[in-house]
Amino acid sequence: MIKVVLFDLDNTLLNRDKSVLHFVESQYERLYQYIGHIPKEKYITRFIELDDRGYVWKDIVYQRLTEEFLINGITWQELLQDYVINFKFSCIPFEDLENMLGELKENNLTLGIITNGYGQFQMDNIKYLGIVKYFETILISEWEGIKKPNPLIFKRAARRLGVIPNQCLFVGDHPENDVKAAKNVGMKSIWKRDEQLLEVEADFIIGNLLEIPLIIEQINN
Repeated sequence: MIKVVLFDLDNTLLNRDKSVLHFVESQYERLYQYIGHIPKEKYITRFIELDDRGYVWKDIVYQRLTEEFLINGITWQELLQDYVINFKFSCIPFEDLENMLGELKENNLTLGIITNGYGQFQMDNIKYLGIVKYFETILISEWEGIKKPNPLIFKRAARRLGVIPNQCLFVGDHPENDVKAAKNVGMKSIWKRDEQLLEVEADFIIGNLLEIPLIIEQINN
């Protein structure tokens, strides 16, 4: 019986690819006086390449950008600070996010988030999406002192919600950090399909978030 649904954040609830594109476009316009000598498309493309879908932290990204594009008048630290302060305003959810969360709550399921990343930064993004109210617990790796795929962070989430791992379903996009790690502690897993990856060995695979309530109904019946 599934009682708890746990979610990854980036590329699961938050459409990170679209959000990053929106942010970098807005940063280019906002800081044009410092980076306008770089063609816009070139700046955006290089940022996205260096970012590697969030797996490279932005201190490295901005150091590389300032070196490669000979950016003067603004430091990489100031560019990073602009990212930290303003990224949340570019957060774009996946389609049907709130409808899905609302349906799960109506079905008396308890919800949580387990995400890697910096604490306040990730919490700001969750708040900007307007979804904090749906979750009983939110575990962010910096604040927890452990990160996925460490099994302890999954077990900790289950313990906080008063269940055992096999009463949990985990939804995520990363084959190792989300799907395999959740299965390793005894949770059911849903892979949120990523077109940039081949099929992943998960209990279930979805393309749209509204498939999740149907899957849980199928499991529990």
